[in-house]
Amino acid sequence: MDVKTINRLAEIMTQHGLTELSLEQDQVKLHLARASAPPSRGLAGAEAAAGSTGCPSGAPAAPAVVQAPAVAPAPAAEVISSPLVGTFYSAPSPEAMPYVSAGSKVKPGDVLCIVEAMKVMNEIKAERPCVIAKVLVKNGSPVEFGQALFEITE
Repeated sequence: MDVKTINRLAEIMTQHGLTELSLEQDQVKLHLARASAPPSRGLAGAEAAAGSTGCPSGAPAAPAVVQAPAVAPAPAAEVISSPLVGTFYSAPSPEAMPYVSAGSKVKPGDVLCIVEAMKVMNEIKAERPCVIAKVLVKNGSPVEFGQALFEITE
C-alpha cells in the first residue's frame, strides 16, 4: 500500500466525516484515526500508520480503495463547517421556517443556521455569496468543531 493510497483514504474519511478507518489486506493492517476537528491534510497520521505496519510500498491497492472514488462523486464540492461544538438549529424557533434549504442563494452576512453552545445561540453567517447545494445536518442534532454543515456551490 503506497502513501498516495493512504492519503486518498484520509481524504475520503474527511469527506464523509469518519473519525476512524480500519483496512486489512493480505499481510497489511492499516488503522487511521483523526480527531473530531478535521486536519488540514490527513497525510501525517496516515504515514505514521503506514510506517508501523511495515508494508512494502509496491503492495497492490485494496479492492475497497479502487471502488472508493465512485462513493465520492463531487470532490470539488465546498462546505461550510461548524466553528464550534454545540447543537445545530436550522431556524430561529421550532415554528419558524429554516434560514436556508437546498437551492437557497445567500449573500455575505446572511444567517445560515444557529449553533447553540453553553446556552448561547451563535448565528452562523455566510462569508461570501453562494448557493446552498445540500444541508448536511438535521435540525436539533449535535455538531462537532469543523463538522460540515452545508455543501455549497458558487
